[in-house]
Formats: sequence, structure tokens, C-alpha cells
Amino acid sequence: MRVIGDNGEQLGVMPTAKALELARSKDLDLVEVSPTTQPPVTKLLDYGKFKYEQTRKEREQRKNARPTLLKEMRLGSIKIDDHDLDTKTRIITKFLRAGDKVRVSVRFRGREMTHPDLGRVLFEKLAESLAGEAQVERGAALDGRQMSVILAPLSESARAKVAKAEAEAEAVEIQNGEA
Repeated sequence: MRVIGDNGEQLGVMPTAKALELARSKDLDLVEVSPTTQPPVTKLLDYGKFKYEQTRKEREQRKNARPTLLKEMRLGSIKIDDHDLDTKTRIITKFLRAGDKVRVSVRFRGREMTHPDLGRVLFEKLAESLAGEAQVERGAALDGRQMSVILAPLSESARAKVAKAEAEAEAVEIQNGEA
């Protein structure tokens, strides 16, 4: 097995018995770091101290982690006006930029239930307007008289890619318009 010293230096490849003897002589533990490699990699360290530091790191990560909330936005009807939809879209964008997921729902009233396709069209229009901010985590699903979709925020790198693609598309349109 390949042995790494307590200071991170390579001690070389040696038999298990010799590695254990070396660990005992330094009053340290022999911990297998990577069992799948050939030869397996082990490290000389104080296991109690290692576990303590690992739990401290995990606790610190949990403390700094912000829980993602699921916000909800209800659209009045499938016959929502464009301006009202734009207003709702701006609010949804604020939620997404704060790192929250958003459930967008619309209630079907009366005979609107016979046209669930209009709800899907509405959600497609909403997803298209939020293309640079969100991705559809769960598509449009009808539950009784209510249809909903769940949107998740895009990561910063994905948001940058979308912005770059939009800028390139705009440049192509300008170039084609002038030619």
C-alpha cells in the first residue's frame, strides 16, 4: 500500500505490516484514504483529531448553508392579462434571485377545466419569459382544479451562459438586419 506521512509527504509503497509498525512507532493511526486505487492509499494521522475536524467542518457548512424555501405564486386565471403576468413574473424573478424555488399555480374555474392545454400554454409562456433566471424543475401537473409548475433558480454559471447566448443571438440579428 502507498503510505502518506502525517505532514503530507510520500513515504512510498510498503507492506501493510511495515506501515502499521511505522504508525505505532509515531503513535498515529493508519487510515485508508483511497481503497479503490492500485495500490491502496493510506495516511498516517491521529484519527480522533481527524474526525473532530471533519465534524467541525460539517457543522460550519450547515451553519452557513441557507435553506431553500418553496415560495408560491398564484395566477388569477388562465385568462390573466399580459401586464398582470409581467408583474407576477417580476415578483417570481425576485424570489428566484434570492435562491428560492417557486411553485406557480393557476386555478381553473367552471368550464375552464375542459381546456387544461391553455394552462400549459400559459406556463410555457411564463417559463420562456424566465428563461435566463429559472429552469422548470417539475412540469405542469393538474391536481383537481389546480395546475402547478415548480421553478428552480439557475446557478450563476448557467445564468451567465444564458446571457452570453442571448447576446450572441442579438448580435446575429443585428448583423442580419444590416446586411
